[in-house]
Amino acid sequence: MTLPPLHLLIGSYTATGGGNATGISIVDGDVVSTVAVLDDPSFLAVDGDRVYAVSETVDGGVHAFRRTGSALEHLWDAPAGGDAPCHVRVDPSGALVVTNYGSGTVTAVSLVAAEAYGVPGGVGHGGAAAGGLVHGVGGHGAGVSAALPDAALATEALPDATGPDEERQEGPHAHQSIATPDGTVLVADLGGDALHEFRIEADAGSVSIEPLRVHRLTPGAGPRHMAWVSGSVGGELSGDSGGDLGGDLVVAGELDGRVYRLRRDESGTFREVCATPVFDGPGVPSLLSHIEVDERGLVTVAVRGRDQIVVLDTADDGLRVVGAASAGGAWPRHFARVPGYLLVANQNSDAVAVLPVGDDGVPGEAVGQIAVGSPTCVIPLG
Repeated sequence: MTLPPLHLLIGSYTATGGGNATGISIVDGDVVSTVAVLDDPSFLAVDGDRVYAVSETVDGGVHAFRRTGSALEHLWDAPAGGDAPCHVRVDPSGALVVTNYGSGTVTAVSLVAAEAYGVPGGVGHGGAAAGGLVHGVGGHGAGVSAALPDAALATEALPDATGPDEERQEGPHAHQSIATPDGTVLVADLGGDALHEFRIEADAGSVSIEPLRVHRLTPGAGPRHMAWVSGSVGGELSGDSGGDLGGDLVVAGELDGRVYRLRRDESGTFREVCATPVFDGPGVPSLLSHIEVDERGLVTVAVRGRDQIVVLDTADDGLRVVGAASAGGAWPRHFARVPGYLLVANQNSDAVAVLPVGDDGVPGEAVGQIAVGSPTCVIPLG
């Protein structure tokens, strides 16, 4: 089978986090190269020609680039406001939202303010595709970063909470954020079995985060990633497709291996409509990671431990498992869709698997492998 031409950005773990990459990679057809050298860029977001990357380290950071073709130009850095930032997203409020797993905090960066203070990188910002140089960040390679003013950042700590899993739920762990059709932001707290709702406002001079309410989930669920089932308010989520805004919300329970379907009630609280385990019976743990919903209402979720991709149907207000298939590698941490294919970042296989997708939404056997060290995030580029 002839693969389509692929143009992708790949986030990965580097030696700092026990991985095998050197930074952000770009895939341009058959060529894979490093375009930014930085520690543990485990999650990326793309908005127009801007690329944002977390550095999932202790006292982590977030880094901004301008993309031109297959090159990245370093613009600015900012503190993540906590330890081990694992997700970044451009919010409709005009803020960059960063969730910090280790410290259980969420940070918003005013992008208008950041752009005003951003300083383009110096020597080496042309990237691997321009003269063979690779731009570096945080002491790696060349480049100049801007110190953002304090007013351009705001950080909020999730309330202290624990869950039944003593190893994973000893405190709050902010894992992902998602925009709502109400103009608010939901943050999944894996440690506290809750979704925290905030209002974020950003302008050229300041940014703020206002806690609104807490939505409780089943104890031990360990909510990781979320996606909207249906509706069309505000369009696709930049850099982290979770379905269109609106309708019901599906949540991947990392710790209990279940997918949850939630719906707002008249009080504004998200209530469980139904929940379905992706696998029944004994066996290795089903550690859910990324989740997405397509235009037909089919839910796709990656399952680490079992190294599977599972597809569920949301018809009739339910969650019915349609089928499961091999992820094409070990430890599927993230995936993305391109027409006809699912691209799975298999962290422990040092490769992104290319899986053809059938009419029922269930992937087939891998038809290609893109060699990338410890991939954790895959973003198709237009």
